[in-house]
Amino acid sequence: MKAANHIPRWQTLLAFGIIYFVWGSTFYAIRVGVREVPPLLLAAMRFLAAGLALYGWMLARGERGPTRREWASVLLLGFLIFVVAYGLLFWAEQRVPSGMAAVMAATIPAFMALSEIVLLRTQKLTARLALALAIGIAGVVALVSRSLNLGGAPIDTAGAVALIIGPISWSVASALLRKLPLPASKAMSSGAQMLAGGIMLAIASAARGELRGFHLSAVSAGAWFALLYLIAAGSIVGFTAYVWLIHHQSPTRVGTYAYVNPIVAVVIGYFLGGEAVGLRTLLGTACILASVVLITTAHAKAPVPVTAAARD
Repeated sequence: MKAANHIPRWQTLLAFGIIYFVWGSTFYAIRVGVREVPPLLLAAMRFLAAGLALYGWMLARGERGPTRREWASVLLLGFLIFVVAYGLLFWAEQRVPSGMAAVMAATIPAFMALSEIVLLRTQKLTARLALALAIGIAGVVALVSRSLNLGGAPIDTAGAVALIIGPISWSVASALLRKLPLPASKAMSSGAQMLAGGIMLAIASAARGELRGFHLSAVSAGAWFALLYLIAAGSIVGFTAYVWLIHHQSPTRVGTYAYVNPIVAVVIGYFLGGEAVGLRTLLGTACILASVVLITTAHAKAPVPVTAAARD
């Protein structure tokens, strides 16, 4: 890691601004897009375009492509991250407000901690982690429970289940990332995963029948802009800023995007999408973000994994 004081301050602030605000805003862009484009098809279009751009750019720079053995790992990770985690996120945003989807997605560090305890056995269930997990669970309960009198409508049950399965799949992929053979270039690895995931999402979309009755000409300019924003700003620019930051800043600082993104998403959903923010939303968000802070600060010395799964 290069010394941070050798880097112009404006570059650092710009990179943090991108992963904070651009990534936080992608949840609302997804919400706009899935109103008119079938969810798996929209996800396929996003990651096919971004994957082709990043993968092609790496090849043009002379980077070595994945070997046959590495492609097997890429396909597995692409399925877990893009088909399962992102596919379910896009599907759920048809039923769940974008801000709440972002808050539920913020449970990823909790499930990653569980993966390290159960799968990798690199962590023990300390009192701090147990407290963090309990607070996170309380936040999810606050968002989905129909029995608690917190005001406002709870999250759609099917959407909530999808938004829990997605982070679980993501955490399993993050655990496997440390064991599977992958290209040495992190950007090449991520581009290949995005490309593979985009292809599998396209197949899943066709198998689900999303192409029947769908006409590109019926898609509004707003939905096309949302897709372009997801591809260019969310995936390509956001990922580039993320990779740059992890080479110039500490993992602890870079990891702060995990609890800034949901706040940004809730604010944008409120002002642009008219999404309700009541006691239920505030309590659930506060609990989940407190859980994330406890977990990420407990892992302050752990390396930040560089994958296409970086929240983009």
